[in-house]
Amino acid sequence: MTEQQPYRVVARHPGFELRRYPAHLVAEVRAEGAFEQAARDAFRALAAYVGGANRIRRDTGLPAREAGSGTIAVTPPFVQEEGDRPGRWLTWLVMPAGFTSATLPEPTDPRIHTREIPEQLAAAARFAGRWTARAFDQRSTALGRAVTAAGLRPTGAVRYARFDPPWKPWFLRHNEVVLPVAE
Repeated sequence: MTEQQPYRVVARHPGFELRRYPAHLVAEVRAEGAFEQAARDAFRALAAYVGGANRIRRDTGLPAREAGSGTIAVTPPFVQEEGDRPGRWLTWLVMPAGFTSATLPEPTDPRIHTREIPEQLAAAARFAGRWTARAFDQRSTALGRAVTAAGLRPTGAVRYARFDPPWKPWFLRHNEVVLPVAE
């Protein structure tokens, strides 16, 4: 079974769950273009990284088997959020919990960066369906309204999370929109 990004449900509200996500590492890429094209371009680069296009860190002081391997298990979800302007996207894959910033292999592709995202409180709404800009826009608008109606204040951009491979039938896909909120 594939490891998934952990979280704890804090509360349930109409239209979303309020979740606490622990700090976690991600490998991320900035991509430009339409929603779907940017996701494909970024995923190719990130898939190459987790597939072995990386350098094992030798300076960790750990035995070789603990210093990271050339391949990295994929931990769903694949996440996409709009960047600092329309048509610019930040996309990332969550790294497995066993890695630290000292043991995570270094990307060989200069477009890929790794970073730690701090613990975060966020509203999340799950849905099945296709990976289209329209589907995500509709869900993110609904989530924003539900969060505001619950008296919570958003603190960041809406994230689009995809959990399944593209060959899975669209009606069985697990997708989410996630919105960081104030404590």
